[in-house]
Amino acid sequence: AEPTPSPIETAEEAALEEPTGSVTLEQAVTLALSKHPELKAVSREMDALDARARQAGLLPNPELEVETENFGGQGEFQDFDSAETTIQLSQRVELAGKRSKRKGLALLERNLGEWDYAMKRAAVQAQVTQAFVATLAAQERTALKKEAVSLAERVLNAVTERFKAGKVSSLEETRAGVAYSRSLIELERAKHRLEAARSRLAAAWGSRDPLFKDLSGSLNPIHPLPSLNDLARHISRNPELARWTTEMKQKEAAVKLEMARRVPDVTVGGGWRRIKESEDDAYVMSLSVPLPLFDQNQGNVQEARQRLVKAEEEKKLTELRLSSELAAAYQILSTASFEAQTLKEKVLPGAQRTFDATTEGYRLGKFDYLLMLDAHRTLFEVRDQYIEALASYH
Repeated sequence: AEPTPSPIETAEEAALEEPTGSVTLEQAVTLALSKHPELKAVSREMDALDARARQAGLLPNPELEVETENFGGQGEFQDFDSAETTIQLSQRVELAGKRSKRKGLALLERNLGEWDYAMKRAAVQAQVTQAFVATLAAQERTALKKEAVSLAERVLNAVTERFKAGKVSSLEETRAGVAYSRSLIELERAKHRLEAARSRLAAAWGSRDPLFKDLSGSLNPIHPLPSLNDLARHISRNPELARWTTEMKQKEAAVKLEMARRVPDVTVGGGWRRIKESEDDAYVMSLSVPLPLFDQNQGNVQEARQRLVKAEEEKKLTELRLSSELAAAYQILSTASFEAQTLKEKVLPGAQRTFDATTEGYRLGKFDYLLMLDAHRTLFEVRDQYIEALASYH
Protein backbone atom coordinates (compact mmCIF):
# COMPACT_ATOMS: atom_id res chain seq x y z
CA ALA A 1 0.00 0.00 0.00
CA GLU A 2 1.21 3.50 -0.78
CA PRO A 3 0.98 6.33 1.73
CA THR A 4 -1.67 8.97 1.40
CA PRO A 5 -0.28 11.85 3.44
CA SER A 6 -2.25 14.99 3.91
CA PRO A 7 -1.48 17.89 1.57
CA ILE A 8 1.74 19.65 2.43
CA GLU A 9 0.02 22.90 3.20
CA THR A 10 -3.54 23.75 2.31
CA ALA A 11 -4.74 27.32 1.92
CA GLU A 12 -6.69 26.95 5.16
CA GLU A 13 -3.62 25.77 7.06
CA ALA A 14 -1.46 28.50 5.54
CA ALA A 15 -3.87 31.07 6.89
CA LEU A 16 -3.54 29.80 10.47
CA GLU A 17 -2.22 32.46 12.80
CA GLU A 18 -0.57 32.43 16.19
CA PRO A 19 -3.29 31.66 18.79
CA THR A 20 -3.88 34.20 21.53
CA GLY A 21 -6.63 32.58 23.59
CA SER A 22 -7.11 29.05 24.89
CA VAL A 23 -5.53 26.33 22.75
CA THR A 24 -6.77 22.76 22.39
CA LEU A 25 -4.64 19.76 21.48
CA GLU A 26 -6.27 19.57 18.05
CA GLN A 27 -5.46 23.21 17.36
CA ALA A 28 -1.85 22.77 18.49
CA VAL A 29 -1.34 19.72 16.25
CA THR A 30 -2.97 21.38 13.22
CA LEU A 31 -0.86 24.51 13.66
CA ALA A 32 2.37 22.54 14.05
CA LEU A 33 1.68 20.35 11.01
CA SER A 34 1.16 23.43 8.86
CA LYS A 35 4.09 25.46 10.18
CA HIS A 36 6.78 22.99 11.27
CA PRO A 37 10.08 23.74 9.48
CA GLU A 38 11.07 20.07 9.08
CA LEU A 39 7.82 19.23 7.32
CA LYS A 40 8.34 22.11 4.93
CA ALA A 41 11.87 20.87 4.23
CA VAL A 42 10.57 17.37 3.47
CA SER A 43 7.96 18.84 1.12
CA ARG A 44 10.71 20.58 -0.83
CA GLU A 45 12.54 17.27 -1.13
CA MET A 46 9.37 15.72 -2.56
CA ASP A 47 9.25 18.47 -5.17
CA ALA A 48 12.84 17.62 -6.06
CA LEU A 49 11.94 13.92 -6.41
CA ASP A 50 9.05 14.90 -8.70
CA ALA A 51 11.52 16.74 -10.92
CA ARG A 52 13.85 13.73 -10.92
CA ALA A 53 10.99 11.45 -12.01
CA ARG A 54 10.16 13.81 -14.89
CA GLN A 55 13.79 13.90 -15.96
CA ALA A 56 14.08 10.11 -15.83
CA GLY A 57 11.29 9.68 -18.37
CA LEU A 58 12.80 11.94 -21.04
CA LEU A 59 14.22 10.59 -24.32
CA PRO A 60 17.91 11.18 -25.11
CA ASN A 61 18.49 14.27 -27.22
CA PRO A 62 19.30 13.75 -30.94
CA GLU A 63 22.67 14.95 -32.17
CA LEU A 64 23.27 17.13 -35.24
CA GLU A 65 26.66 16.68 -36.84
CA VAL A 66 28.14 18.84 -39.63
CA GLU A 67 31.40 17.63 -41.14
CA THR A 68 33.47 19.29 -43.90
CA GLU A 69 36.43 17.46 -45.48
CA ASN A 70 39.13 18.16 -48.09
CA PHE A 71 39.61 21.90 -47.76
CA GLY A 72 42.37 24.32 -46.87
CA GLY A 73 45.14 22.12 -48.32
CA GLN A 74 47.32 22.46 -51.39
CA GLY A 75 46.72 22.14 -55.08
CA GLU A 76 43.20 21.12 -55.92
CA PHE A 77 42.35 21.04 -52.20
CA GLN A 78 42.94 24.76 -51.75
CA ASP A 79 40.05 26.75 -50.39
CA PHE A 80 36.74 24.83 -50.62
CA ASP A 81 37.01 23.79 -54.29
CA SER A 82 37.09 20.06 -53.46
CA ALA A 83 35.40 20.18 -50.09
CA GLU A 84 32.86 17.54 -49.12
CA THR A 85 30.19 18.50 -46.58
CA THR A 86 28.14 15.99 -44.62
CA ILE A 87 25.15 16.89 -42.48
CA GLN A 88 23.92 14.05 -40.28
CA LEU A 89 21.29 13.61 -37.55
CA SER A 90 21.83 10.75 -35.11
CA GLN A 91 19.73 9.38 -32.27
CA ARG A 92 20.70 7.07 -29.43
CA VAL A 93 18.12 4.29 -29.01
CA GLU A 94 17.86 2.84 -25.51
CA LEU A 95 17.25 -0.90 -25.52
CA ALA A 96 15.98 -3.37 -22.89
CA GLY A 97 13.39 -0.89 -21.63
CA LYS A 98 15.94 1.28 -19.84
CA ARG A 99 13.84 4.44 -19.98
CA SER A 100 10.71 2.84 -18.53
CA LYS A 101 12.75 1.09 -15.84
CA ARG A 102 14.57 4.32 -15.00
CA LYS A 103 11.28 6.20 -14.73
CA GLY A 104 9.72 3.44 -12.63
CA LEU A 105 12.67 3.59 -10.23
CA ALA A 106 12.35 7.36 -9.94
CA LEU A 107 8.61 7.07 -9.18
CA LEU A 108 9.33 4.55 -6.43
CA GLU A 109 11.87 6.96 -4.96
CA ARG A 110 9.11 9.60 -5.06
CA ASN A 111 6.84 7.19 -3.17
CA LEU A 112 9.57 6.71 -0.58
CA GLY A 113 9.62 10.48 -0.22
CA GLU A 114 5.90 10.34 0.62
CA TRP A 115 6.62 7.74 3.29
CA ASP A 116 9.37 9.98 4.70
CA TYR A 117 6.81 12.78 4.88
CA ALA A 118 4.31 10.48 6.60
CA MET A 119 6.98 9.44 9.14
CA LYS A 120 7.98 13.03 9.84
CA ARG A 121 4.33 14.05 10.12
CA ALA A 122 3.67 11.30 12.67
CA ALA A 123 6.80 12.27 14.59
CA VAL A 124 5.77 15.94 14.69
CA GLN A 125 2.28 15.00 15.85
CA ALA A 126 3.76 12.87 18.65
CA GLN A 127 6.19 15.63 19.67
CA VAL A 128 3.45 18.25 19.77
CA THR A 129 1.17 15.96 21.77
CA GLN A 130 3.93 15.31 24.29
CA ALA A 131 4.73 19.02 24.53
CA PHE A 132 1.01 19.81 24.96
CA VAL A 133 0.64 17.23 27.75
CA ALA A 134 3.79 18.50 29.48
CA THR A 135 2.51 22.08 29.29
CA LEU A 136 -0.95 21.08 30.50
CA ALA A 137 0.65 19.23 33.43
CA ALA A 138 2.81 22.26 34.24
CA GLN A 139 -0.33 24.41 34.07
CA GLU A 140 -2.15 22.14 36.54
CA ARG A 141 0.89 22.01 38.82
CA THR A 142 0.98 25.80 38.86
CA ALA A 143 -2.69 25.87 39.80
CA LEU A 144 -1.97 23.33 42.53
CA LYS A 145 0.91 25.43 43.88
CA LYS A 146 -1.35 28.50 43.91
CA GLU A 147 -3.88 26.53 45.93
CA ALA A 148 -1.10 25.45 48.29
CA VAL A 149 -0.04 29.09 48.75
CA SER A 150 -3.62 30.13 49.47
CA LEU A 151 -4.01 27.35 52.04
CA ALA A 152 -0.64 28.10 53.64
CA GLU A 153 -1.65 31.75 53.92
CA ARG A 154 -4.95 30.84 55.60
CA VAL A 155 -3.10 28.55 58.01
CA LEU A 156 -0.58 31.29 58.79
CA ASN A 157 -3.40 33.75 59.54
CA ALA A 158 -5.14 31.22 61.73
CA VAL A 159 -1.98 30.41 63.66
CA THR A 160 -1.23 34.12 64.05
CA GLU A 161 -4.68 34.68 65.53
CA ARG A 162 -4.21 31.76 67.93
CA PHE A 163 -0.78 33.10 68.88
CA LYS A 164 -2.24 36.53 69.62
CA ALA A 165 -4.88 34.85 71.72
CA GLY A 166 -2.16 33.07 73.66
CA LYS A 167 -3.27 29.60 72.58
CA VAL A 168 -0.06 28.61 70.74
CA SER A 169 3.61 29.47 71.03
CA SER A 170 5.58 31.79 68.77
CA LEU A 171 7.39 28.70 67.45
CA GLU A 172 4.22 27.51 65.72
CA GLU A 173 3.73 30.93 64.17
CA THR A 174 7.33 30.82 62.90
CA ARG A 175 6.79 27.35 61.43
CA ALA A 176 3.63 28.52 59.70
CA GLY A 177 5.53 31.49 58.28
CA VAL A 178 8.30 29.21 56.98
CA ALA A 179 5.74 26.90 55.37
CA TYR A 180 4.07 29.86 53.70
CA SER A 181 7.40 31.18 52.37
CA ARG A 182 8.32 27.74 51.02
CA SER A 183 4.99 27.52 49.22
CA LEU A 184 5.71 30.87 47.56
CA ILE A 185 9.10 29.60 46.37
CA GLU A 186 7.53 26.42 44.97
CA LEU A 187 4.88 28.49 43.20
CA GLU A 188 7.54 30.69 41.58
CA ARG A 189 9.44 27.60 40.48
CA ALA A 190 6.27 26.11 38.98
CA LYS A 191 5.63 29.34 37.07
CA HIS A 192 9.11 29.25 35.53
CA ARG A 193 8.64 25.60 34.51
CA LEU A 194 5.28 26.48 32.98
CA GLU A 195 6.82 29.28 30.91
CA ALA A 196 9.56 26.94 29.69
CA ALA A 197 6.95 24.33 28.70
CA ARG A 198 4.86 26.99 26.93
CA SER A 199 7.92 28.08 24.94
CA ARG A 200 8.70 24.50 23.87
CA LEU A 201 5.11 24.00 22.74
CA ALA A 202 5.03 27.27 20.77
CA ALA A 203 8.34 26.36 19.12
CA ALA A 204 6.57 23.39 17.51
CA TRP A 205 4.72 25.79 15.21
CA GLY A 206 7.71 28.09 14.74
CA SER A 207 6.90 30.74 17.35
CA ARG A 208 9.64 32.30 19.42
CA ASP A 209 7.29 33.70 22.07
CA PRO A 210 4.04 31.98 23.09
CA LEU A 211 1.08 34.31 22.71
CA PHE A 212 -1.66 31.88 23.77
CA LYS A 213 -3.35 32.45 27.12
CA ASP A 214 -3.62 28.88 28.35
CA LEU A 215 -4.37 25.31 27.28
CA SER A 216 -7.85 23.89 27.13
CA GLY A 217 -7.96 20.26 28.21
CA SER A 218 -7.87 17.85 31.11
CA LEU A 219 -5.50 15.10 32.16
CA ASN A 220 -8.14 13.24 34.15
CA PRO A 221 -9.74 10.85 31.61
CA ILE A 222 -8.19 7.38 31.85
CA HIS A 223 -9.50 4.74 29.48
CA PRO A 224 -9.27 0.94 29.70
CA LEU A 225 -6.09 -0.30 28.04
CA PRO A 226 -6.17 -2.57 24.99
CA SER A 227 -4.02 -5.68 25.22
CA LEU A 228 -0.46 -5.63 23.91
CA ASN A 229 -1.39 -8.28 21.35
CA ASP A 230 -4.18 -6.08 19.98
CA LEU A 231 -1.76 -3.19 19.56
CA ALA A 232 0.92 -5.43 18.03
CA ARG A 233 -1.47 -6.44 15.26
CA HIS A 234 -1.53 -2.81 14.08
CA ILE A 235 2.24 -2.29 14.09
CA SER A 236 2.42 -2.87 10.34
CA ARG A 237 0.58 0.46 9.90
CA ASN A 238 3.52 2.31 11.39
CA PRO A 239 4.95 4.38 8.49
CA GLU A 240 8.49 3.40 9.45
CA LEU A 241 7.62 -0.26 8.83
CA ALA A 242 5.01 0.18 6.09
CA ARG A 243 7.52 2.06 3.94
CA TRP A 244 9.60 -1.10 3.54
CA THR A 245 7.11 -2.51 1.03
CA THR A 246 7.98 0.40 -1.24
CA GLU A 247 11.65 0.23 -0.24
CA MET A 248 11.91 -3.39 -1.37
CA LYS A 249 10.20 -2.58 -4.68
CA GLN A 250 12.65 0.28 -5.19
CA LYS A 251 15.66 -1.98 -4.57
CA GLU A 252 14.27 -4.61 -6.95
CA ALA A 253 13.67 -1.94 -9.58
CA ALA A 254 17.28 -0.79 -9.18
CA VAL A 255 18.51 -4.35 -9.84
CA LYS A 256 16.35 -4.59 -12.99
CA LEU A 257 17.63 -1.25 -14.25
CA GLU A 258 21.26 -2.25 -13.78
CA MET A 259 20.57 -5.56 -15.54
CA ALA A 260 19.04 -3.64 -18.47
CA ARG A 261 22.11 -1.44 -18.65
CA ARG A 262 24.16 -4.52 -19.55
CA VAL A 263 22.52 -4.35 -22.96
CA PRO A 264 24.35 -1.67 -25.00
CA ASP A 265 22.37 1.09 -26.65
CA VAL A 266 22.65 1.69 -30.39
CA THR A 267 23.02 5.01 -32.14
CA VAL A 268 21.48 5.34 -35.60
CA GLY A 269 21.99 8.24 -37.92
CA GLY A 270 21.25 9.49 -41.37
CA GLY A 271 22.06 12.56 -43.41
CA TRP A 272 23.11 14.27 -46.61
CA ARG A 273 26.54 14.68 -48.22
CA ARG A 274 27.54 17.25 -50.85
CA ILE A 275 30.45 16.20 -53.08
CA LYS A 276 31.95 19.45 -54.35
CA GLU A 277 34.10 18.03 -57.11
CA SER A 278 31.23 16.44 -59.01
CA GLU A 279 28.50 18.67 -57.62
CA ASP A 280 26.62 15.52 -56.67
CA ASP A 281 24.52 14.81 -53.59
CA ALA A 282 24.47 11.55 -51.65
CA TYR A 283 22.84 10.15 -48.54
CA VAL A 284 24.70 8.64 -45.64
CA MET A 285 23.61 6.28 -42.87
CA SER A 286 25.37 5.18 -39.70
CA LEU A 287 24.92 2.59 -36.98
CA SER A 288 27.01 2.60 -33.82
CA VAL A 289 26.94 -0.28 -31.30
CA PRO A 290 29.32 -0.44 -28.30
CA LEU A 291 30.92 -3.87 -27.88
CA PRO A 292 30.51 -5.00 -24.23
CA LEU A 293 33.78 -6.90 -24.11
CA PHE A 294 35.10 -5.58 -20.81
CA ASP A 295 32.42 -3.47 -19.14
CA GLN A 296 29.17 -5.40 -18.85
CA ASN A 297 27.96 -3.32 -15.88
CA GLN A 298 28.68 -6.31 -13.68
CA GLY A 299 29.86 -4.20 -10.76
CA ASN A 300 26.72 -2.07 -10.64
CA VAL A 301 24.50 -5.15 -10.92
CA GLN A 302 26.27 -6.79 -7.99
CA GLU A 303 26.03 -3.58 -5.96
CA ALA A 304 22.27 -3.31 -6.58
CA ARG A 305 21.77 -6.96 -5.56
CA GLN A 306 23.73 -6.48 -2.35
CA ARG A 307 21.67 -3.41 -1.49
CA LEU A 308 18.51 -5.49 -1.98
CA VAL A 309 19.81 -8.13 0.44
CA LYS A 310 20.80 -5.38 2.88
CA ALA A 311 17.30 -3.89 2.68
CA GLU A 312 15.76 -7.25 3.57
CA GLU A 313 17.92 -7.45 6.71
CA GLU A 314 17.15 -3.84 7.64
CA LYS A 315 13.43 -4.54 7.32
CA LYS A 316 13.75 -7.40 9.81
CA LEU A 317 15.70 -5.17 12.20
CA THR A 318 13.02 -2.47 11.92
CA GLU A 319 10.29 -4.99 12.77
CA LEU A 320 12.20 -6.19 15.83
CA ARG A 321 13.00 -2.66 17.01
CA LEU A 322 9.44 -1.39 16.65
CA SER A 323 8.06 -4.45 18.45
CA SER A 324 10.54 -3.86 21.27
CA GLU A 325 9.69 -0.15 21.46
CA LEU A 326 5.98 -0.94 21.51
CA ALA A 327 6.42 -3.42 24.35
CA ALA A 328 8.48 -0.92 26.36
CA ALA A 329 5.98 1.89 25.75
CA TYR A 330 3.12 -0.41 26.73
CA GLN A 331 4.78 -1.21 30.05
CA ILE A 332 5.21 2.50 30.78
CA LEU A 333 1.57 3.07 29.86
CA SER A 334 0.38 0.19 32.05
CA THR A 335 2.43 1.40 35.01
CA ALA A 336 1.21 4.99 34.65
CA SER A 337 -2.39 3.84 34.28
CA PHE A 338 -2.18 1.65 37.40
CA GLU A 339 -0.46 4.40 39.38
CA ALA A 340 -3.00 7.04 38.36
CA GLN A 341 -5.97 4.78 39.14
CA THR A 342 -4.53 3.79 42.53
CA LEU A 343 -3.77 7.38 43.47
CA LYS A 344 -7.25 8.51 42.42
CA GLU A 345 -9.23 5.73 44.05
CA LYS A 346 -7.22 4.96 47.19
CA VAL A 347 -4.38 7.33 48.02
CA LEU A 348 -5.96 10.72 47.28
CA PRO A 349 -9.19 10.09 49.25
CA GLY A 350 -7.16 8.90 52.23
CA ALA A 351 -4.82 11.87 52.11
CA GLN A 352 -7.79 14.25 51.84
CA ARG A 353 -9.58 12.65 54.81
CA THR A 354 -6.40 12.81 56.90
CA PHE A 355 -5.90 16.45 55.99
CA ASP A 356 -9.50 17.38 56.80
CA ALA A 357 -9.39 15.52 60.12
CA THR A 358 -6.07 16.99 61.27
CA THR A 359 -7.12 20.49 60.23
CA GLU A 360 -10.34 20.24 62.22
CA GLY A 361 -8.49 18.60 65.11
CA TYR A 362 -5.94 21.40 65.16
CA ARG A 363 -8.71 23.98 65.17
CA LEU A 364 -10.24 22.26 68.19
CA GLY A 365 -6.86 21.95 69.89
CA LYS A 366 -6.70 18.16 69.65
CA PHE A 367 -3.62 17.97 67.38
CA ASP A 368 -0.43 19.98 67.27
CA TYR A 369 0.69 22.07 64.33
CA LEU A 370 3.36 19.61 63.09
CA LEU A 371 0.77 16.89 62.55
CA MET A 372 -1.42 19.25 60.53
CA LEU A 373 1.59 20.48 58.54
CA ASP A 374 2.57 16.91 57.71
CA ALA A 375 -0.98 16.14 56.53
CA HIS A 376 -0.93 19.33 54.45
CA ARG A 377 2.38 18.43 52.82
CA THR A 378 1.31 14.83 52.18
CA LEU A 379 -1.93 15.87 50.48
CA PHE A 380 -0.24 18.21 48.04
CA GLU A 381 2.59 15.78 47.35
CA VAL A 382 0.07 13.08 46.46
CA ARG A 383 -1.86 15.47 44.24
CA ASP A 384 1.37 16.44 42.48
CA GLN A 385 2.22 12.75 42.06
CA TYR A 386 -1.22 12.19 40.57
CA ILE A 387 -0.62 14.92 37.98
CA GLU A 388 2.75 13.32 37.14
CA ALA A 389 1.12 9.89 36.67
CA LEU A 390 -1.60 11.37 34.44
CA ALA A 391 0.98 13.20 32.34
CA SER A 392 3.00 10.01 31.90
CA TYR A 393 -0.15 8.09 30.94
CA HIS A 394 -1.26 10.59 28.31
